[in-house]
Amino acid sequence: MEQPLDSPDVVLNEIKQLYIQSGGILSKKHVKKHYPEILRQALYYFPSWEHAVAKATE
Repeated sequence: MEQPLDSPDVVLNEIKQLYIQSGGILSKKHVKKHYPEILRQALYYFPSWEHAVAKATE
């Protein structure tokens, strides 16, 4: 198993960058297909993908 990113803040920054790059497409299905590592890391630190996205985009 790969090591998680350094901290929840790093994961949130990755999600923010992904949000900008993808034009706001952050559905779990899309991210799982194209960026599975970000999804895994988010689920390591947060209870759900939706919770991580909400936290990153608030």
